Amino acid sequence: MSGKIFNSRGIHVAVVVGAEIYDLTGKKLYNLKGLNIYRPSGELVGHLNDATRSDKRLPHSTDRLFPGTPYAPAAPPKFRDDRGGY
Repeated sequence: MSGKIFNSRGIHVAVVVGAEIYDLTGKKLYNLKGLNIYRPSGELVGHLNDATRSDKRLPHSTDRLFPGTPYAPAAPPKFRDDRGGY
């Protein structure tokens, strides 16, 4: 699964790559299992509304997981692929 995550106001706040969620700078924040969002420690912290689209929308109650990200950066971050490259 891959795509963008938008908060309830429609602002791009994160990116999904496989089963991981990254902030807009490329820092890994959470793991994604189905519609559930987990901290790396395994603690369930929220969920996505719909996983059928490549662009995910957060429910209002889950906006708190991505504070301080009002705008997307000009250039998208680079992520490692499965072979360790970019």
